[in-house]
Amino acid sequence: MLLAIDCGNTNALFAVHDGTKWRAQWRTATDTSRTADEYAVWLHQLLGMEKLDLNDINACIISTVVPQSLFHMRNLARRYLHCEPMVVGEGDLELGVTVRLDNPREVGADRLVNACGARTFLPGALLLVDSGTATTFDLVSSQGEFLGGAIAPGMYLALQALHDAAAKLPRIAIDKPAHTIGTNTVAAMQSGIFWGYVGLIDGLVRRIKAEYDEPLTVVGTGGISPLFSGSSETIERFESDLTIRGLLDIYNRNRGRS
Repeated sequence: MLLAIDCGNTNALFAVHDGTKWRAQWRTATDTSRTADEYAVWLHQLLGMEKLDLNDINACIISTVVPQSLFHMRNLARRYLHCEPMVVGEGDLELGVTVRLDNPREVGADRLVNACGARTFLPGALLLVDSGTATTFDLVSSQGEFLGGAIAPGMYLALQALHDAAAKLPRIAIDKPAHTIGTNTVAAMQSGIFWGYVGLIDGLVRRIKAEYDEPLTVVGTGGISPLFSGSSETIERFESDLTIRGLLDIYNRNRGRS
């Protein structure tokens, strides 16, 4: 079985694939001080709830934008899964997409994995809108070329900045407000954040479409992307599993290579 790990700035996703289907998925808060031993205890308990065991896993692939966590996750694979993990961004892994950026090594592993995942089942040129710690817009041509895009702060970062910088603004949860005009501080903040980001997304998507001469399918992904369903005028479909699709595709492309 394969353990796929996607470690983002806020959360880390662990998913187990048995060669035919995904058996289980779990999320945990990203903690750079969490050791391989701690990950193993946590994972052992969750696997047991699915009638699985660490000994059932014999392969691992890791994608991370948090270098401090990679050491511990690599040790998790080596010490407890008894395998050397594939790490996206290291070595000469075949990704299935060609990076056409000024400096290809700058692009985050998460963005590349999303592109690989989308290419496994969506034809044509794609614009991937990932709503996470950052809000990213990634353009992939119909020939599988990663052409770049745009990066903006995510909604959680924007809310945190409001709370930290303005003494009277509280810490609030992200939610879709019933009205645009808020009649209290919390409602006003929720409206500004939610509808502001809808405007950000739709505005940037329209600009990217205007600059690109090929029809684009716009795909929303990321932990909070379902919030935008029915509100964004430009996102055509929502796919929550682009990352694990991409990790599985990369693993299958490279398994057995020396």
